[in-house]
Amino acid sequence: MKKHIVSIMLIAGTIALCGCSANNGTSSDIQSSSQSESQQTAEAATSEVETAEAPAESSVLADLTGTYDDVSDKFEFSDGWSNGSMFNCTWRKSNGSISDGSMKLTIDKDLLDKPPYSGAEFRSRDFYGYGMYEVVMKPIKNDGVVSSFFTYTGPSDNNPWDEIDIEFLGKDTTKVQFNYFTDGKGNHEFLYDLGFDASEEFHTYGFDWQADSITWYVDGEAVYTATENIPSTPGKIMTNVWPGTGVDGWLNAFDGTVPITAEYKSVDFTAAEEG
Repeated sequence: MKKHIVSIMLIAGTIALCGCSANNGTSSDIQSSSQSESQQTAEAATSEVETAEAPAESSVLADLTGTYDDVSDKFEFSDGWSNGSMFNCTWRKSNGSISDGSMKLTIDKDLLDKPPYSGAEFRSRDFYGYGMYEVVMKPIKNDGVVSSFFTYTGPSDNNPWDEIDIEFLGKDTTKVQFNYFTDGKGNHEFLYDLGFDASEEFHTYGFDWQADSITWYVDGEAVYTATENIPSTPGKIMTNVWPGTGVDGWLNAFDGTVPITAEYKSVDFTAAEEG
């Protein structure tokens, strides 16, 4: 049996990630655990959908120790479009950078377009299935914003909407929200009390996605497991930060404070063993 690994190690050395190629504007499918199913019922693809048992590649390593050109074939920044609805921002690749040992994703004002703010999103180009996903990060602490790590695929990929989330709501970063969607069906939110303020220090968060379960981890300790209606479609590995609108009951109102930044030290994926 063999394992397949994709790793983003974000280490010292300033690397501006402004030269990455823009996506083709297919991110209108919305990542988030808060939107109602009536707003976001994902349509299943008409073609046969690959199951999460199949890894994207036999071996993948993206190590940000050189230049962005070294990893741009595997990862990219979203740029130039908005998810719409409750996402009150346009994704800008200029809002992402690597310096002093961490990746920075920033929310700022946006003078180029509507909505009025810009956010940042970093994601894999390929799709990954069952296995262990981990991130080392510090989220933004501010009302009205989300800092996240998740897997996602949806109608823009000719797939059903399957998603697994780790989300920090900036209104209270002593808690983390876990959630997942299977063919557009969500409402699986679980809010876990961390016992510390995640915005103050780097910690490791992760989830182990298997065919019959998802188990979420904090600093290597399993803290919550879901076993009902588990997603099965491989998704892209994603991180993003964004301000909300129209969801004050979930996030509190965004007060317009900018720039505000989340930091990511590393992102790792180890595929489940075959057989």
